[in-house]
Amino acid sequence: MVALTAALMASTASAQSLAERDKLTGDWNGARTALADHGIEVTFEYIGEIFGISGGVEPGGPHATYEGRFQLSLDADLEKMVGWHGAKAHITTFQIHDAQHKNAADYVGSLADPSNIDAYSTVRLFTLWLEQGFGDFASVRVGQLAADDEFLTSDTAGGLINGTFGWATIMSANLPSGGPAYPLATPGVRVQVNPTKNVSVLGAVFSGDPAGGDCYTTGAGDPQVCNNHGTTFSFDGGAFWIGELQYNANKEEGSTGLAASYKIGAWYHTADFSDLHYGVMGDGTIISIAGGPDADLLHQGNWGIYGVADQMVWRGPESSISVFVRGGWAPEDRNLVSWYIDGGVGFKGFVPGRADDVLTIGVAHANISDDAKSLDRDVPIYTGNYWPTRSGETVFEVSYSAQVTPWWKIQPDFQYIVKPGAGVLRDEDDASLGEVEDAYVFGVRTTVTF
Repeated sequence: MVALTAALMASTASAQSLAERDKLTGDWNGARTALADHGIEVTFEYIGEIFGISGGVEPGGPHATYEGRFQLSLDADLEKMVGWHGAKAHITTFQIHDAQHKNAADYVGSLADPSNIDAYSTVRLFTLWLEQGFGDFASVRVGQLAADDEFLTSDTAGGLINGTFGWATIMSANLPSGGPAYPLATPGVRVQVNPTKNVSVLGAVFSGDPAGGDCYTTGAGDPQVCNNHGTTFSFDGGAFWIGELQYNANKEEGSTGLAASYKIGAWYHTADFSDLHYGVMGDGTIISIAGGPDADLLHQGNWGIYGVADQMVWRGPESSISVFVRGGWAPEDRNLVSWYIDGGVGFKGFVPGRADDVLTIGVAHANISDDAKSLDRDVPIYTGNYWPTRSGETVFEVSYSAQVTPWWKIQPDFQYIVKPGAGVLRDEDDASLGEVEDAYVFGVRTTVTF
């Protein structure tokens, strides 16, 4: 009987055409299904993208970049495997590469990375965790975690490629080493409680600096180089706490109502943060950083609040329209970005007969804090040299995801980034080169699930 079942599965797999398969390599003669039956799911995915960039920190283009990422993930249902009720395990690793040792962000010079897969070229462990569930009511997850997997997320915003529509710039620009988010996960604990079917409360604590405490003291400076394989398992830099209250409706598969997701969150970081305008002289006098103080003026802790709204506004037989908006605030004196807002709209099945295609349009703005602006205004006073005052950075993006087959997606993308870096000089040592120019980013991404 077992042999007959295996033969039937192999026959079914071989009968599927390439265009019909859920994954490029099919069911591996039934091995994939057999593994799933025993609680093991394997995901192997490749994302590759090419960008043409005009403007930015290196005008005179267009410049071209290629970057890619292999992902291998294993998910284990430990109840099926070993009878451990409610337990799950997960691991994700990446092999990240580029063509010229220069990514899109290097040419654009923006706070918001034009690509959400941009990262230092390496083989990297990303997430590694064990989760214990308590029915539908609660779960606890422990291990190497990424906050951007579960916090501050929007399904509709996920149709865009720029990194700010995932882990927003107000987080990546303000937290040490960008915070516990791609590509730097960090040790942590996450607790989720579901008081009702539609309401969830999430809370987590992460190690404060995923790069490790000696990253800057050793002179390396780049967090992704300091933790180049994701195995630093840093417990340095204090602790990063984050909590989120969620309301979700009509999110289940097969639901016919209008899907909705509303979230309110807050975070607190226990480390000391340097003031962005003032420093301290040896005698205790506080002066502008532009005047060359002897030491930083430190503030104890850092915090912020945010909100997310993602609402489907229309649903047809094979299409739908959803809108999203996210915003956040953080203190002016210790954060580069003091407030942030993004929003957009997603059209699923935008083209008749293409039910799985999605057109997404988004805009995001990161505002530079008043203290950082004040420092910029002080620089010419102390140095006599021209220095621009940063204001903010705005990203416009239009992206179309075409589902060619169940396992292959092609995504043309256009981005216009206004004032990359929020309006900084191309070269701090040569003001005659002017500020970084607005950037135009044209790209195509392909995603293959093997």
